Amino acid sequence: MNNEKYQKSADLLARAKKVLAGGVSSEFRKYNHPHALFYSHGSGSRIYDVDGNEYRDFTLSQGPLILGHSHPEVLKAVNDYSAKGQLFAGQHIMELELAEKLQELIPSAEMMRFCLDGSEAVQTAFRVARSKTGKSKFLRFEGHYHGWLDNVCYGISTPSPEALGPRAVPSPNPWSQGLPPDSINEFHLLPWNDLELVKAKLAESHHEIAAIITEPIMCNNGCILPNEGYLQGLRDLCDEYNIALIFDEVITGFRIGLGGAQTFFGITPDMSIFAKAIGSGYPISAIVGKKEWIEEISSARVIHAGTMNTANPTVAAAMATVSFLERENPYAKMFELGDQLRAGLRELAKKTGHNMIVSGIGPIIHTGFSDGEGLNEFRDVLKLDKAKLGQFIAGLHNDGVRVIGRGLWYLSAIHTEDDILHALKSVEKVLTQMNEK
Repeated sequence: MNNEKYQKSADLLARAKKVLAGGVSSEFRKYNHPHALFYSHGSGSRIYDVDGNEYRDFTLSQGPLILGHSHPEVLKAVNDYSAKGQLFAGQHIMELELAEKLQELIPSAEMMRFCLDGSEAVQTAFRVARSKTGKSKFLRFEGHYHGWLDNVCYGISTPSPEALGPRAVPSPNPWSQGLPPDSINEFHLLPWNDLELVKAKLAESHHEIAAIITEPIMCNNGCILPNEGYLQGLRDLCDEYNIALIFDEVITGFRIGLGGAQTFFGITPDMSIFAKAIGSGYPISAIVGKKEWIEEISSARVIHAGTMNTANPTVAAAMATVSFLERENPYAKMFELGDQLRAGLRELAKKTGHNMIVSGIGPIIHTGFSDGEGLNEFRDVLKLDKAKLGQFIAGLHNDGVRVIGRGLWYLSAIHTEDDILHALKSVEKVLTQMNEK
């Protein structure tokens, strides 16, 4: 591979490393191919780097760009509303209108508060659960990502599959150094998609568990669907033991439907976290929930604050995004294109003799390589061939198809069948080249 294709980015990265830690402002950006890249602009389903390379973009900036890059309705709404002011440190009408719209669309959204990102909203939900139940811990699952803050910075990476420990008593490996020693004591950790393990854990520890938090679809690792009855089983157990059921819909929210995964599966959690797609790339998130839970905030028993919350540009972006999705209802098309991409990937893998596992639903797709049967939990994801995946992702990137490095593809409302066909043509080329090496 000729790295001259990325020379301007390489030069800028060297310059950036003199002022930015690692040359980046988020750890994940280090792992682009062949290194952190600098981008100049994006439009629709395409993004361009400073070297002039064009990519069909299936990363959507790690998920937020549900309407693609630089959507004109979003940009106009942001520009028009920003002209009235940037930040009032007070309420404004569009914030109210956005909240009313989310209440209408999301089953669990009887009341809500807006934040800046998913990590912050998750911690708010934990605080609410602790306050209402009088209990201190939460239950979470291996491989689920709920932000990068201390008490959720475990169980999302491991030095080796063996380091996870026994399934019934997993070892919560830290993702980072510098974590407070007591943060490991704030939660219980279990493999996902195993309701019997949850039942056993709650039978012995329900007296100290305030919340169960889960991605309703395990999007961050493998795009794994819940087993039949699993989410309903969690709902029933939370009702039985006075535990808050929290859905982390940072990825699924507005991506698989206007009401998120809770509408798709027909399971209403006590609280939910929405972010990413809600704002088309602008920093906004929401903790939404049943009134009896959010009352902990309404009454000020739980303090939630933030100077930058509901700034005019972010609210305008969210309102424009949700309005477009409601008006155009692109979900049937997004699901159809997702099915076409998954089917094409499987067909090309078979044609070229590669052991590719393709998973996901609708506009969320995951590709990995393994001789196993499929994916049901994080431990299965760890068995995938990371080196082969890296070769595949790099090959696609060099051919102008941008996919998240862990094998995750996102589709937007703006992607077309031409984008899918273009990507599949590149996939066939790359898989064929991998056979030649």
